[in-house]
Amino acid sequence: MQNYLIKNIMVVNEGVSAVKDVLIKNGRIEKIDGNIQPDILVTEINGQGLHLLPGAIDDQVHFREPGLTHKASIYTESKAAVAGGVTSFMEMPNTMPPVFTQQLLEDKYVIGANSALANYSFYMGTSNDNVEEVLKTNDRKKDICGIKIFMGSSTGGLLVDNYLTLDKIFQESEVLIATHCEDEKIIKANYERIKKEKGTLDPADHPRIRDEYGCFESSLVAIQFAQKYNTRLHILHITTEKELALFSNMRPLEQKNITAEVCVHHLHFTSNDYDTLGNLIKCNPAIKAPHNREALWQALLDDRLDVIATDHAPHTLEEKGVQRNAAGLLTLPPVEPGSYEKSHAGLPLVQHSLLLMLHYVKEGRITIEKVVEKMSHAVAKCYQIADRGYIREGYKADLVIVNINATTTATKENILYKCGWSPLEQFTFPAAITHTFVNGNLVYGNGQWNESNKGERLLFNR
Repeated sequence: MQNYLIKNIMVVNEGVSAVKDVLIKNGRIEKIDGNIQPDILVTEINGQGLHLLPGAIDDQVHFREPGLTHKASIYTESKAAVAGGVTSFMEMPNTMPPVFTQQLLEDKYVIGANSALANYSFYMGTSNDNVEEVLKTNDRKKDICGIKIFMGSSTGGLLVDNYLTLDKIFQESEVLIATHCEDEKIIKANYERIKKEKGTLDPADHPRIRDEYGCFESSLVAIQFAQKYNTRLHILHITTEKELALFSNMRPLEQKNITAEVCVHHLHFTSNDYDTLGNLIKCNPAIKAPHNREALWQALLDDRLDVIATDHAPHTLEEKGVQRNAAGLLTLPPVEPGSYEKSHAGLPLVQHSLLLMLHYVKEGRITIEKVVEKMSHAVAKCYQIADRGYIREGYKADLVIVNINATTTATKENILYKCGWSPLEQFTFPAAITHTFVNGNLVYGNGQWNESNKGERLLFNR
């Protein structure tokens, strides 16, 4: 295995930025110090003027394999992740078939082992009638990231709205439960009312249908179950100011039993963007009014929101109801009856999440140390991931080198998602990912790829 010495680089780790050398040996961080003189053969990288970050860990992605590989696969999306500085991912169970058995779950790990360029873990899926199978995850708590519950509309029978089912899972689960919280009854009532008022729905109706009350009521139910049984609960993709009253920063993260995630698109877009991006930014839960985004930022900075993720969810342009014009640019069609309903919900984001947060570093909205905390350290802490998420001696060398004096523009030519588009197309980020190490392997370096080594299964200290 090749060893590396990164010289004179600004190491960003655990709230501190300092120029150091970092020695990578046999896949792990061997030494962090000034002026390291290695006693082994190394490939040296000049880090002058560059930043070294721990690889980002995305706790919520949809890579669509098996069954939906016309729009994404574990290989294609993990490659996009690595290009964006994401070295580990946790993938959702709403594939075809849905992951309703332990065998189907293990089948995904086989795919990951054979094709993922980043490190991987997969959630166990839940339905109203697979409780016994779900609870078998208790016996595998050290090598499964968690249980996923869709407490709002989803596909493939993944909606769990039976309170007896929820009660049993929350009572008996020994592993983290991650929830998608939207109230199905509120969503349906809003849809029927707005549809009756307008006749034809347009993209801007999406946050009115999937409104703040639907999010709040569902999140409240999940929290009440977790408090009843002292269950480890992690609520995904918080989108509303109203929900933030449910979360606290009174305890350090490692002492929290109830934690929350915010996604990059909810920190970036608002409902004002439906005018120009339409169904391209249709996602569940919806991107909402600007005051919600401002509240999310405040809660992220004061630690009521614990981690940053993407909810990367690719669909083809055809599924979105969008085309490219003769110049290759994304163009919105006229709103027609049924076009809102036909458009799939979800955004591809994992290649650009770290770059987008570095944009906000340049804007002065967040520090680079806080970005590292929320995209690496806190995710590792929240999930109790073994030996990752930090730049520490002895830890796995999942590392990203960033040039914050360069720029990257997202274009259809450099997008690696299989779906071939991004809601951030033509956006110029004030940084560039130059190198990504996964388990000490330089998988991506200055535009060159080495795919000879695959990622590893994440393990958990539980």
